[in-house]
Amino acid sequence: MRPAPTDTEAWNAYLAEGNAKQARKRVSADVILRDEHGRILTVNPTYKDGWDLPGGMAEANEPPDQAAIRELREELGLAITIHGLLVVDWVPPHGPWDDQLAFVFDAGTLSPAVAAALRPQDDELSEALFLPAAEAAARLLPRQRNRLQAARRALTDGRTRYLHNGAELWQFRVTH
Repeated sequence: MRPAPTDTEAWNAYLAEGNAKQARKRVSADVILRDEHGRILTVNPTYKDGWDLPGGMAEANEPPDQAAIRELREELGLAITIHGLLVVDWVPPHGPWDDQLAFVFDAGTLSPAVAAALRPQDDELSEALFLPAAEAAARLLPRQRNRLQAARRALTDGRTRYLHNGAELWQFRVTH
């Protein structure tokens, strides 16, 4: 039997039970970060095959934009500012993993001095390189490559992309 909302303790317990039955989504948050020449920062993770965009997995109850900021601080020693949302990609279950929401944010352009001094700060990354877009895309696995290409289109036309497993479904223009 459902308790009355006026019984705060019972109502909160009822809601918590419903919350515990809801699906949980894994969330990743990456960034497009450029140098003064427009090259794109790519990273080589030590814990998986292939290169990637900088970023990582959100912690429990962490907003995606804050996850990207935290990951770049931890892995590269960078304090970044998020300028906008470029891509949201829903990834279906694969291998041992449940489905995931992957966000790609615009983190702008680094100054020449900061870009030149950039080095991995922990053991999760072996390299961090600014590469021309085509070379960066060639190093990424297909799903990440598709996200990068969608993010580059979003940077050009101002339309956030929504993807399913790397395939673009919709574009959105944010209006104020």
